[in-house]
Amino acid sequence: MATPNDNASVHPADRYDAEIRTVIPFYDLLQAETLDLVRSVIGQPAFWMDTGCGTGAFIARALPLFPKTHFLLADPSDAMLTQARERLAAAPSGAVTILPAMTSDGLAAVEPKLHVQVVTAMLCHHYMEPEARLAALRSCHSILDRGGVLIVVENVDCESPEGRKLGLRRWGEYQSQQGRTPEAVEHHLGRFGTELKPIRITEHLAMFREAGFAGAEIFWRAQMQAGFYAVKG
Repeated sequence: MATPNDNASVHPADRYDAEIRTVIPFYDLLQAETLDLVRSVIGQPAFWMDTGCGTGAFIARALPLFPKTHFLLADPSDAMLTQARERLAAAPSGAVTILPAMTSDGLAAVEPKLHVQVVTAMLCHHYMEPEARLAALRSCHSILDRGGVLIVVENVDCESPEGRKLGLRRWGEYQSQQGRTPEAVEHHLGRFGTELKPIRITEHLAMFREAGFAGAEIFWRAQMQAGFYAVKG
């Protein structure tokens, strides 16, 4: 099973929303927790960047909860951006801006310079090598106002080889229970550590600090996924 060439995931852009929940446990709850974290930390941000926005489904969910916010969306996949434009075409006037295709490390170069209070990166940075991931975090840091928050959700590695083995087995069982074929499950788990480049939670927290954030915490962990937030001091 080859990875579709219209984006980095195993799901073609036009089927991503239908398939992602068969791969990521608690997907909708994780989005809800992220939205609640933004509300708690920032309230109603004036500007919110969603990098790795995919099909725009997450921001479509955020729009009615943050009616005073202007959302900016970026993604490296033109196919994903096409889906996002179609999904968000009916958004209130002035509520959404979709940027040209780019990865997170390109945000700092956007002109005029971006100034936002929230950056979300949902399941996108785990495709990056460590150097590129650090560059992405630094770029996100640079566009945040002081006191702004970066929220990152990613696949994560375990603290031990045995933990990884058990975690991947459980993750495979989840996917099988959602109706994915044995071949699809095997292919997806085989991406862990190859196409997917997860790092341990402790490495995440250290990398946030290296990127310049004053504080970083984990707010979610379920199976092989975790959510982090970091505040710009």
